[in-house]
Amino acid sequence: MDQFVLALDQGTTSSRAIIFGRDGRSVGSAQKEFPQLYPQPGHVEHDPEEIWTTQLKAAKESLNSARLTSNQIAAIGITNQRETTILWDRTTGRPVSNAIVWQSRISADICERLKSDGVEPVFRKKTGLILDAYFSGTKIKYLLDTVPGLRPRAERGDVLFGTVDSFLLWRLSGGRIHVTDPSNASRTLLFDIQTGQWDDELLRLLDVPRAMLPEVRSSSEVYGETQADFLGTKIPLAGVAGDQQAATFGQCCFDPGSAKNTYGTGCFLLMNTGTQPVKSQSRLLTTIAWQIGGVTTYALEGSVFIAGAAVQWLRDGLGVIANASDIEALALSVSDNGGVYFVPALTGLGAPYWDSNARGTIVGLTRGSTKAHLARAVIEAMAYQTRDVLEAMQTDAGVRLTELNVDGGGSANNLLLQWQADILPARVRRPMVKETTALGAAYLAGLAVGYWSDQNDLRQNSQLDREFSPSGDHTLWQPFYTEWKRAVDRSRNWIERPV
Repeated sequence: MDQFVLALDQGTTSSRAIIFGRDGRSVGSAQKEFPQLYPQPGHVEHDPEEIWTTQLKAAKESLNSARLTSNQIAAIGITNQRETTILWDRTTGRPVSNAIVWQSRISADICERLKSDGVEPVFRKKTGLILDAYFSGTKIKYLLDTVPGLRPRAERGDVLFGTVDSFLLWRLSGGRIHVTDPSNASRTLLFDIQTGQWDDELLRLLDVPRAMLPEVRSSSEVYGETQADFLGTKIPLAGVAGDQQAATFGQCCFDPGSAKNTYGTGCFLLMNTGTQPVKSQSRLLTTIAWQIGGVTTYALEGSVFIAGAAVQWLRDGLGVIANASDIEALALSVSDNGGVYFVPALTGLGAPYWDSNARGTIVGLTRGSTKAHLARAVIEAMAYQTRDVLEAMQTDAGVRLTELNVDGGGSANNLLLQWQADILPARVRRPMVKETTALGAAYLAGLAVGYWSDQNDLRQNSQLDREFSPSGDHTLWQPFYTEWKRAVDRSRNWIERPV
């Protein structure tokens, strides 16, 4: 029988499953959305059981859509929303609370206290991260400090922590595997990215018991097998990477200096820096991209919290559009933004600002402003935020990018990609297979079981859908970016204390 690789792509708003063949093309897929929970301003939660049930349903439906049996799946790879934090009971496997989503600012006060204690340099040196509520470690501390009776259970090892990859591995294996990979571990504030180990000093500073933590194994190896009754047979669980690192791998950014940007719920720009971590002077993140065969590859990353989520806000919050895909046609109904700028700091600002107190801002409105101008401002904001990050990244790495690989749902928007090429300026390259996050997870799993032989084998699958080149003189576009920076200044420090 022909063999294939199944990728589970567990995202912020939906759980997807995509099956890939040897040519890197999808032969079947399924997607299940699940609810977003907003218990208070600035706080975002998910129900872990919804994550599990939607992911399992998507996996089963992807097999049906491809008309395949589980015996034809050579391996399963997992990619996931990264910093989202889940705690569950070791015995029952049931979550002890809702998951705290990466977007949530609920632990911002903890971060501020740690900063005032003067320990941020310790975290920065060991983890490559800044002290921000974005990351998992302060979310764990928040739950241990606020859920009655949870801390003693965690200290006994009765409560386990995991990012979403670990939770899915645990469930899929019937509780036999408590594992994560270095790309996810490096997003917790608990992992020393140079030693490749959970760090005792960091655990002490955040008061997180070591007994909670998963074993860290490479991004491409067989961790175990699925429980047979979930998909019909036992299947090797063989690859894991956080979503942005997986997309970088799926884009075949294997060489130092290569970079990709994912336009998803957030916007994430990663640059491969090789086998040595590059310390950022611009408040970007130094992170682990992947680890294969004992070799660790590092990356610089700039994280924008709100990108595609702003389109969802236009759809669900304001009712401006009926479907997310409608935004491009609406924006194209006007020739420019009409002087309207939108700063999507709906959960604060990420790189390179890292301002938890910023809030979403619309400036430049006049009586002539329409919903089309707002739609265009939302699209343009994704490109402006990407340039903010890319400028900082180029300074840190000492390289000038001439091309940017792109993926994610937003990359289907031609207006966005042309504006991105103009505002950088650089060539913007969209691959034929746009779901590179899932493809990266499939590649990692397939390499582990010999489905693909090596990275050169993967490069041969890469095909370009379209390249967008800068149009006209770059100086024509600079005034728009200058106005964007003014708008960002208006959004900064809007609230007096973190929430």
